[in-house]
Amino acid sequence: MIDLLINLLSPLFIAMGASVADVGNYLRAVSGYIYAILILVALLIVVMVAAHFVAKKGTRHVVRWSGALSFSLALVLIVNLICYGPMNAIVSGVLNASKAEISDDVAGNSRAVVQEAAEEGMVLVKNNGLLPLSGNVESLNVFGWASAYPVYSGTGSAASGDNSSGVVSIIQSLQDAGYATNDELTNMYLKYWEGRPEIGMNAQNWSLPEPTSEYYEGGVMSNAAAFSDTAVIVIARSGGENADLPTDMYAVQNGTYDVAKSGRVQESVTANYGYTNGTFYGNSYDYNEFDEGGHFLELSHTEKDLVENVCAHFDNVIVVINANNAMELSWVDDYDEIGAVILTPGTGETGMAALGNIISGAVNPSGKTVDTYVRDLTSTPTFQNSGNSGNHIYTNTADLQKMLAREDKTYQGVVSFVDYVEGVYMGYKYYETASDDGVIDYYSEVQYPFGYGLSYTTFTQEITAFEQGKDTVSVDVTVTNTGSVAGKDVVQLYYTPPYTNGGIEKASVNLIDFEKTQLLEPGASETVSFTVALEDMASYDSGCIKTAAGGYILEAGEYAMSIRSDSHNVLDSRTFTLSADVDYSTDGRSSDKVPATNQFGYAESPMETLSRKDGFANYATATAAPAEERYLLSDEDEGVIKNSTIIRYKPEDHDDPDAVMPTTGAKNGLVLADLAGKGYDDADWGKLLDQMSVDEMVTLVNTGGWQTAAIDSVGKVATSDCDGPAGLSHYLTGATGTQFPAEVLMAQTWSKEMADKIGDAMGQEFASANNYGWYGPAMNLHRSAFSGRNFEYYSEDAVLSGIFASYEVNGAAKYGVYSYIKHFAANDQETNRCALLMTYLSEQTLRENVLKPFEMVVKNFNFDSNVMGVMTSYNWLGNVPCVSNADLLQTVLRGEWGFVGAVISDYDGSYGYMISHQAILAGNDLMLGQGMFETNEFTNLDSATTVTALRQASKNILYTVANSGYYADASASQGGMSNMTKIFVALDVGAVAVAVALEAVVLLRWWNKRKKTAAVDQ
Repeated sequence: MIDLLINLLSPLFIAMGASVADVGNYLRAVSGYIYAILILVALLIVVMVAAHFVAKKGTRHVVRWSGALSFSLALVLIVNLICYGPMNAIVSGVLNASKAEISDDVAGNSRAVVQEAAEEGMVLVKNNGLLPLSGNVESLNVFGWASAYPVYSGTGSAASGDNSSGVVSIIQSLQDAGYATNDELTNMYLKYWEGRPEIGMNAQNWSLPEPTSEYYEGGVMSNAAAFSDTAVIVIARSGGENADLPTDMYAVQNGTYDVAKSGRVQESVTANYGYTNGTFYGNSYDYNEFDEGGHFLELSHTEKDLVENVCAHFDNVIVVINANNAMELSWVDDYDEIGAVILTPGTGETGMAALGNIISGAVNPSGKTVDTYVRDLTSTPTFQNSGNSGNHIYTNTADLQKMLAREDKTYQGVVSFVDYVEGVYMGYKYYETASDDGVIDYYSEVQYPFGYGLSYTTFTQEITAFEQGKDTVSVDVTVTNTGSVAGKDVVQLYYTPPYTNGGIEKASVNLIDFEKTQLLEPGASETVSFTVALEDMASYDSGCIKTAAGGYILEAGEYAMSIRSDSHNVLDSRTFTLSADVDYSTDGRSSDKVPATNQFGYAESPMETLSRKDGFANYATATAAPAEERYLLSDEDEGVIKNSTIIRYKPEDHDDPDAVMPTTGAKNGLVLADLAGKGYDDADWGKLLDQMSVDEMVTLVNTGGWQTAAIDSVGKVATSDCDGPAGLSHYLTGATGTQFPAEVLMAQTWSKEMADKIGDAMGQEFASANNYGWYGPAMNLHRSAFSGRNFEYYSEDAVLSGIFASYEVNGAAKYGVYSYIKHFAANDQETNRCALLMTYLSEQTLRENVLKPFEMVVKNFNFDSNVMGVMTSYNWLGNVPCVSNADLLQTVLRGEWGFVGAVISDYDGSYGYMISHQAILAGNDLMLGQGMFETNEFTNLDSATTVTALRQASKNILYTVANSGYYADASASQGGMSNMTKIFVALDVGAVAVAVALEAVVLLRWWNKRKKTAAVDQ
């Protein structure tokens, strides 16, 4: 019966964003109640039938009405039991959530900030003098289907706002800048395909609906030439959560590409070049859009035809790349007619307004790239070893998968792996180092360096002061506008450490800080000052070359500090020399609470890692596709996996015999509001926690799906937490705020001031909506250009990401918002993310690249009175899930970095390994779900170890909420009846009153009729 309901209701729930596994668990959770309702229905039928044959004629309607009303009241009771029982987390999450009614002035500020971010973040990467357009250009032909349906964001948790209401389009932007646009072209695109194909959570549509050449016949091009001699071509790409971008579009269009990445080949739907769960619609039946080996981030044949056609008819062509992922763009240099290229990733609600202003010259572009734009994305060091390159699925785990599927019905995946074979040489760090070492011809591989961007004016940058102190290096840089128009420039500070062949791995170019100038008028100068801690240039010695157990070390030798226009081109530099190594593995760096040492040996890759030794001599072997034997999971790892999943995980195996059962249910008279603003170690926390029952702790820990639960014993109010990195979005209620730009566009501003403004505006929206929990920002890395979620992450560089996120988090914290920075850690691909994805990498790679942004945000948090949070990721580090990795969450996050606050899981879909007991023991306090899975159950609540862990997790959650905007006004945070309870009390009282009234009417009518009958008989 339940399985039948699952099959019947799955399409509806999937349309609402839930998975089949979610549907199954929702229905299984209420299965007993469903059977009770069916029994009541059967009883009601029996009563109705019996009334006809047993009851007297005059009383039949009384029996039937009474039976129907009793059934209704019983149904009301069952609904109450469901809503306050297995479905409590979902129902309370909806009814207690903020309605996100953001005030007009706050929303207006956000819209202004979004536009400003785009004005500073759009990047001009090519300009032969075409831009800004001369004043005599009054009309523009805008080509490309994407001109009518641009990319404003991505899909998933970073989607917010309504892109059909209030959003500034490309056409509006150009018209607002004073240009007339060709309606004939725009109307053609609007009619060709309505709406942008959705790349969503549960299904992807990789279609690129560009009209074919015949659509431009019949005078369209001649009319366009008569309309204007200037053309704009818009090319767009988008991505989303839960899927990486296809690297074999030929297979996609012929229905053989495995979008779900589950090891199953999708059925081909040849009539439209589509396939189930991941659709592709070609633009012509006469040809394939892509040749064999073609990928999503290069032009389709129809797009190539468009570019060729436009360049054949116009001498002045502007190309707008409206893409959230770095594309292959060498083609823009194949046409002399293409005079300018602008990068405009997801612009959010009003960001596209910047485009017209930049083209006209009203705004001078100052954005810089946050990724290295290479000429061939299939030749990057990561291409063969990341989610885009195919399923890295263990081939000998069929039995393990069957066990997981049987034990946990949410599991529908595989057991897979990814190796970070590039080591520390991610992105520009490889290309700059290989170039410096004479291994590659730089510009034959790189088109636009990291940190690259043009302006309408020119600048000089000069180091005017340089001083090496005991623990720091100070650098002053004077920037002068030497051109003819006002503009802003970015000062990028890099360091080059000494490298010993075969020693600790080091890139030759490493970003360490940056600043953006104010608007400088022609001839004006500004001096930018940096103070860099020497310890921030230390390398992590995971191979124990110079440390006993791993750790940071600043090696002796010559260091170069350079300012660059981008990662490749040096403007000025200075050097300093260290006479001796500085070993931080024993005493730690000044920012460390505990010295960092090796903790993640189990995550070391069995694959060879790229090394600078002998000029990257191992490049070919290290970056090759995994060998056949790599696809075999070892017996040892399989055993560890079983112990970490529902197959064999036993809470009692983790009991500490010395643990002491904490006090519960005490009557100390405290409420959470009493603890607001008190230190984490204040003695009253112990007294408050003593008041909680074990069941309340379980409820608090398991009820973390876009909320935290109300706890009566401590007077804790229910709270509402929201996605996401690009704006407020509540998954349960559908409430949204302003759509902010994609994080990649934010980072392209290279502006700390802009980061603070974005965080400030976001914080105002959350506070205005009375929502203080924020699932963001996100700071995983652009390890591969094909990661579907790159729009949600800042950059390929850890330092740029960490600095930007630090300012954004601090900006929001001013309003009492606690940010769950995410996804901790190594969630740099979407492929197999909810399956058992084993991530393997060196500890040096982990600490210097993957963990670095998180470390910077935690250490740069400025507020003693407020707190922040962390969200863990789905993937595993080696054979340990991140959600239950004590080395990650306790030793590093809390121990080494000194983090204080709550750690939440990513969405708790169980997947066989998101086990609440295991998570809290490791330091993951809150499960982002509704506590409905078997993996959420606590079966040993008589264990002192379990209750102690529950108590600690509860403290972290309570401390975070108490020091947020929810408790800024003590009078409004004293607990009391929740909104859900108020609604249910009102509805229940109303239902009972109506039932009693109806029953009284029925009985009264029956009594009156009986009296009349009796009178007639007399």
